[in-house]
Amino acid sequence: MIFSHEIYMFNILIVDDEKNQREMLKGFLAKKGYHTLVSSNAKDALAVVREEQIDMVLTDYQMPGMTGQELMQEIKKINPFILVVIFTAYGTIERVVTAMKSGAYDYLTKPIDLDELLIVIQRGVDYLHLVEENRELRDALSQRYSFKNIISGSGKMEEVLSMVSRVARADTTVLIRGESGTGKELIAHAIHFNSLRAKCSFIKVNCAALPENLLESELFGHEKGAFTGAIQRRIGRFEEADRGSIFLDEIGDMSLALQAKLLRVLQEKEIQRVGANSSLRVDVRIIAATNKDLEQGIKEGSFRQDLYYRLNVVPVFLPPLRERKEDILQLIDFFQEKYNRQCQKQVKGVTKEVRDQLFKYSYPGNVRELENIMERAIVLTRHEYITLRDLPPNLISDLQEKDLALGYIGSDPSSLEDSVLALEKELIDRALRLSDGVQTKAAESLGISERVLRYKIKKYQIGN
Repeated sequence: MIFSHEIYMFNILIVDDEKNQREMLKGFLAKKGYHTLVSSNAKDALAVVREEQIDMVLTDYQMPGMTGQELMQEIKKINPFILVVIFTAYGTIERVVTAMKSGAYDYLTKPIDLDELLIVIQRGVDYLHLVEENRELRDALSQRYSFKNIISGSGKMEEVLSMVSRVARADTTVLIRGESGTGKELIAHAIHFNSLRAKCSFIKVNCAALPENLLESELFGHEKGAFTGAIQRRIGRFEEADRGSIFLDEIGDMSLALQAKLLRVLQEKEIQRVGANSSLRVDVRIIAATNKDLEQGIKEGSFRQDLYYRLNVVPVFLPPLRERKEDILQLIDFFQEKYNRQCQKQVKGVTKEVRDQLFKYSYPGNVRELENIMERAIVLTRHEYITLRDLPPNLISDLQEKDLALGYIGSDPSSLEDSVLALEKELIDRALRLSDGVQTKAAESLGISERVLRYKIKKYQIGN
């Protein structure tokens, strides 16, 4: 049997009025590497729970003064995360059911099977590790999606962040609008993780990714036999998001039939699985997003006006990157750091030419396009600084593209040797300009020795 390498960190309290039972369990678990404490009654056990860091309590059900179930209820008041396993000599179904409903992690019947006990404890170890990992993940996500960590240097984005930070805790429906790639999902994350629902689920659904029949099952779930292939009941995304938030991306692509069902969710706070005869109540905050003109959709009959007004309680408009160019330089630095980590590289930055070109570009794909550009450049560059040669051709002006593609081919394009020499001269000249004439840095960026660089400078009479 394999146990966690962190087993020594798991603290167990044994509570039993029978001394032999306490000592036997203590000795057995100590040999297996667990740190154990013992108490002969509930009063002493509660004192230990208040003073020590306890992960699991193993308690007999039948004890003088207080039953194991009553002890568990008091323990949960002190620390609801402590796992309680109850031993019972009778093993009656009624007692077991009552204990489990009251919050017991598990139960064992006497006489105790020690192998079974180890399995229960190990499950407890794994469970608490999972709980801790989830807690750390939630904390990390909350930090990542903190409004202060969203890149913003422009007045337009500052206005957006100011508004969503206020609405985040209000629990109202939010409709995020903007072109593709502007960061609608990022804002939806930030709203959830700064809301009162942050500790509960954040469920994402792309309404444009699935056909109508599959999207309905995805959102609301289905009963066994509801349609061909429905071999078992399926819980929908709204049920998974209960007490949390659901992000409906590309809401403008939802069919009219599904729009009607979504409207019912907003009005009645109820869903109905496909093939079910009854409804289920859900407590879900809806955050929707679209890059479509919903007002035009209403005129054309492709979007319900009543749903529009239900969704559009708090509209958030994300400006395209071309309208907030003050953010570009900060985003360049952010993506440089991000992909340096991911690609295990040490790119120090971009050249002035690259910075100027990235600032001039119109970004039809918005922030997502800039991120793709930076990722590509980090992956491809062989130098400390990203150069124009590392950028996609469509970013480079006609003159620069021709320059880089043809290598300054002269009046005789048939002369391969002349073309290569012209290109080499231009690259050396550019490297010297980017390094402010420092030959050591220029040679390093070109991947040649300083001695070779000096020879070629003399050969091409660069700087003369």
